[in-house]
Amino acid sequence: MSAGSGPVGVGIVGAGVISGEYLRTLSSFPDIRVLAVGDLDTSRAAAAAREHGVPVAGDLATVLAVPEVEIVVNLTIPTAHAAVATAALRAGKHVYGEKPLTATTAEGEKLLAEAAERGLLVGSAPDTFLGAGLQSALRAVRAGRIGTPIAAATAVQSLGPESWHPDPAFFYQPGAGPLFDIGPYYLTALVALFGPVSRVAATVARGRARRTTGSGPKAGETFPVDVPTHVSALLEFASGPRANSVFSFDSALPRIQFEVIGSDGTLAVPDPNTFRGPLRLRGNGDQDWSELPVEGATAGRGLGVLEMARALRAGEPHRASGALGLHVLQTMAAIAESGERGEFRSPGVPTPGAAAVTAPEPLPLGWDPHVALLG
Repeated sequence: MSAGSGPVGVGIVGAGVISGEYLRTLSSFPDIRVLAVGDLDTSRAAAAAREHGVPVAGDLATVLAVPEVEIVVNLTIPTAHAAVATAALRAGKHVYGEKPLTATTAEGEKLLAEAAERGLLVGSAPDTFLGAGLQSALRAVRAGRIGTPIAAATAVQSLGPESWHPDPAFFYQPGAGPLFDIGPYYLTALVALFGPVSRVAATVARGRARRTTGSGPKAGETFPVDVPTHVSALLEFASGPRANSVFSFDSALPRIQFEVIGSDGTLAVPDPNTFRGPLRLRGNGDQDWSELPVEGATAGRGLGVLEMARALRAGEPHRASGALGLHVLQTMAAIAESGERGEFRSPGVPTPGAAAVTAPEPLPLGWDPHVALLG
């Protein structure tokens, strides 16, 4: 898996809203070369390529035909994740995809099995846990700053993305909703802190049957809501801690919460949808919070692609892995099933031959995305 040398060639598939951030970030890394952009709308791909100085633009086949593209970054909508990633694997490319890994756990399991058979890597967003804020939180917990971890409380609440997103209907289709759209940030951070989830329980609700686009050319258009829009979940981790998490697109009161409770104190963790701080600690007996140092990379989305590219060259495991993405997807599916059935559910077991999911090791201090390692 370490074939090649020097910077790793990358192709982007999906030139929607999030692609701009990926293109800006990836173009700033000396160990990455963005070589192609593809989209169903080839004019949109061409516009993105022109803006960011990418030499090739077209459709998926165009990207897959570029020999120097080693990693395909899949930024399509969730229901297309499996098909695009599978096509990339069959073209001999490694794949890094936006979250969730795929729309269903069956698709995710099949994707990882095919990648393993072909000797190719799969990576999955979110990569925010590689940012300075969450990496500093991981180090603080592992250094014993809060003693033995006992529990976590997380919440992300809003009225949903339709007020700002020009085409928000897909957020309310299977594979999305607050659980599958925002949940991966929180659940990935929790797994990074505590390791794999052993079982979950949940309740779910749908606040409205239809929603209205609030901006852009589709402003005023309504669309159906096909998924729960308020999810309350209880998670148990194999290592012992528990967490309670709320994911909601039904709250007029915006809220972001991520607290880790330990035997010796509580850690206020940064928003897991960001790469920065602040990080705060309140020890048992303290009258107020104290700030902890935040050290590491704050580059933005695409950090996981870079870490995967460097691991590819070194022949080492990468942290934002397909196995981690699949475990988070299985956990979300178990939460959804629990909400429907009213009973505890367990995430799926690893497929035969698959590596067990573990909490990824923190990045080394001094790991710098803007200093070339690959020559």
